[in-house]
Amino acid sequence: MILNDKQIDKLAREGMIEPYTDHLVREEGGQKIISYGLSSFGYDLRIANEFYIFSNVCGSAVVDPKDFPEEAMVKRVVQPHEAIIIPPNTYVLGRSVEYMRIPEDVMTVCIGKSTYARCGIIVNVTPLEAGWEGHVTIEISNSTPLPAKVYAYEGILQVLFFKGERPAVTYADRKGKYQETIGVVFARV
Repeated sequence: MILNDKQIDKLAREGMIEPYTDHLVREEGGQKIISYGLSSFGYDLRIANEFYIFSNVCGSAVVDPKDFPEEAMVKRVVQPHEAIIIPPNTYVLGRSVEYMRIPEDVMTVCIGKSTYARCGIIVNVTPLEAGWEGHVTIEISNSTPLPAKVYAYEGILQVLFFKGERPAVTYADRKGKYQETIGVVFARV
């Protein structure tokens, strides 16, 4: 069963989302922003201001999930509501502002916001498993031949929440490799 705004609000107030916004925010300080907060059947997370851009600065890096080349990442930090420029046809890692604590009987799917998708900016579909907690590492791809902007501290993806019976083994039970993540976390094996 997919959870609605009333059910998400109850779980968020019990600590599932921190910080939590109980409505959809579309404007801050008199400026329009890409929305975040509680929606009818989901919650729109914000992207923080810390980004890692893939770059072949060393000239010979190969992206290998078993031996992730951290030297191929260039870190950029921007101010809230300032944009990071993502070069054409490249990939960036960021993280959510919100810290998530997924209940043991809930599973989520994170999908990119249509505002960005309509600009050729793709946010990878990411599950958050029952019992997982941490900042969500967000994978963003600029699929266009043009530079693209992503705005810090504004909405980037929507989380859909599905409730079921508690599984036999949760993410926390098996001590998953991305449990209790703080900040951006690169690929681990």
